[in-house]
Amino acid sequence: MNRPNIVFIMSDDHAAHALSCYGSRINSTPQIDRIANEGMRFDSCFCTNSICAPSRAAILTGLYNHLNGVKTLGDPLDGRQQTVAKLLQDDGYQTAIVGKWHLGHGGNADPTGFDYWNVLPGQGDYHNPTFIEMGEEKVYEGYVTDITTELSIDWLNKRDKNKPFFLMCHNKAPHRPWIPDEKHAHMYEDIDIPEPETFNDDYSNRAAAAAAARMRVDRDLSKKDLKMDPPEGLTSEQLKSWKYQRYIKDYLRCIASIDDNVGLMLDWLEEECIADDTIVIYTSDQGFFLGDHGWFDKRFMYEESLRMPFIIRYPREIKPGSVCGQMALNVDFAPTFLDYAGIPVPTNMQGASLRLLLQGVEPESWRKSMYYRYWMHLGNHYVYSHYGIRTERYKLIYYYGEALGSTGAIDEPKPPEWELFDLHTDPYELISVYHDPSYTDIILSLKEELHELRVQLQDDDGV
Repeated sequence: MNRPNIVFIMSDDHAAHALSCYGSRINSTPQIDRIANEGMRFDSCFCTNSICAPSRAAILTGLYNHLNGVKTLGDPLDGRQQTVAKLLQDDGYQTAIVGKWHLGHGGNADPTGFDYWNVLPGQGDYHNPTFIEMGEEKVYEGYVTDITTELSIDWLNKRDKNKPFFLMCHNKAPHRPWIPDEKHAHMYEDIDIPEPETFNDDYSNRAAAAAAARMRVDRDLSKKDLKMDPPEGLTSEQLKSWKYQRYIKDYLRCIASIDDNVGLMLDWLEEECIADDTIVIYTSDQGFFLGDHGWFDKRFMYEESLRMPFIIRYPREIKPGSVCGQMALNVDFAPTFLDYAGIPVPTNMQGASLRLLLQGVEPESWRKSMYYRYWMHLGNHYVYSHYGIRTERYKLIYYYGEALGSTGAIDEPKPPEWELFDLHTDPYELISVYHDPSYTDIILSLKEELHELRVQLQDDDGV
């Protein structure tokens, strides 16, 4: 059997709970759902650092951020290091990346390991975007999601049909400031999108980090986000709801365009009669708060931010409509691609192939816990740096950063602080039980396991 082609479609900030195959209460994604219906949905796929550039670096390298060097948004990826694209390219795959890169430009930061690359500078623009094609800037007329798919399919049409291919199709959408295209600009106009259960979270019963964060729908959305001034005479509660509707509708409109374009890609594979020979993945670089806890954005280790959508179709091997509940991580993606390509997974990669899970088999000694770390202390959105461990039932978070002085706006207790959530009794993570004496033994056990994970993953830096 020939080695499979791989189409990896990733969007930016697309939360799993805004996909109908994950039971979304707020939108429908019929084209993306085709991948889940004809393949497998992972219900416990997590990122190791919920921020754009670090997650993208983890996906390419199979390494956690302290080893691949991309801990923050400002860290470029050193293209001289090993990546899955290089390994596939060296073993005969045609490789391409189109769309959002966000790992630096110039010098060693341009994409490497790709026969063709055509990427957005930085975040890129929604309309009439500039792309950098193999080092040369070019402006394309139209909407960025449509253009990203068109350029991807154009490369596929020009490929050598005698060789397998690896395509990374990276959408800018639905990243802030959530600007939809004309086709979807009026979706949801006549309806109210349901507010999440934790929309009016008051941040009590937790560490100081939650209250300090500056990503509140009622306070921190800008006029650029909302695109207009609010009506006069609204109460504070009404204003918060009005802002949420403005935010979430544009976010969902951007996703509707992605959904259409995923359908175009799937249709093209079928028209070319290569769908059975092609692995198709849809994912996002991390989760996102969709009004959950009254927030937008990500960064926290809380579930809505930590969880990634991950659905995958490969008719030759994956049972249609299957679901996996085992823990998968973004560092697992590269080893999985290599496994399917028949390429040995380098021993320094820290992830593990998901192939057996995709066949419905749980490998021996598969992980029962995962490690997370966010470095950008008091950076964007004023989120404290933290790391932690998540098991099937518990989540232990340590906010280790030291406050950098008063902002004048927030009375900020100094970290470090701990949080513990029992996800069975408190799935929305509203009450930390860290100081509950009945959890003392559990905390000791989790701290020991957290330390072991940090040593194992070579992130034992003494913090």
